Amino acid sequence: MLNLQQLKIISKMKTTYLFAILMLFGFALANAQSNNRVSPMDSVQAHINDLDVEIVYSRPYLKGREFGKDIVPYGKLWRTGANEATTFKINKDIAINDKVLPAGKYSLYTIPDEDETIVIFNKIWDQWGTKYDESQDMLRIAVPTEKTDEPVEQFTIEVENDGDVELVWGTFECGFSIKDKES
Repeated sequence: MLNLQQLKIISKMKTTYLFAILMLFGFALANAQSNNRVSPMDSVQAHINDLDVEIVYSRPYLKGREFGKDIVPYGKLWRTGANEATTFKINKDIAINDKVLPAGKYSLYTIPDEDETIVIFNKIWDQWGTKYDESQDMLRIAVPTEKTDEPVEQFTIEVENDGDVELVWGTFECGFSIKDKES
């Protein structure tokens, strides 16, 4: 037969085990929720000669919507992804379509349209994607808008080895070229 002291110890152990199990369950649940984003985070990196480029962005899906109409209406500012502002980081000064962008980290916005897209590099990068302040624009460039042959369901950014950057979603596609400022 167990005495009172032994019963107290067993009771305390049960409480400790229950607490530990609840804590582990809570951590697992929190981790699962943070990894199940509707628009998952992704990044692309490129090393072109001694230039390092990193773009971090969320990748939304079309889900039956049409780019330029139902989602990301033409002529309106877009955060170029979802959730947090898309970031564009470079380790040295570069030329984008022959315009200079100093080394640093920027948020990347666009104003898509049927014929031309405005690509915007903004100085404020650590923010929610809809908190845009035009007065903080470092560089704006106009690039042609093109149509893809096949629709792309999930928004995608690619950086090629030659410095070409492509943004593709639905049948929308635009891009720009990055080069060493000295080239």
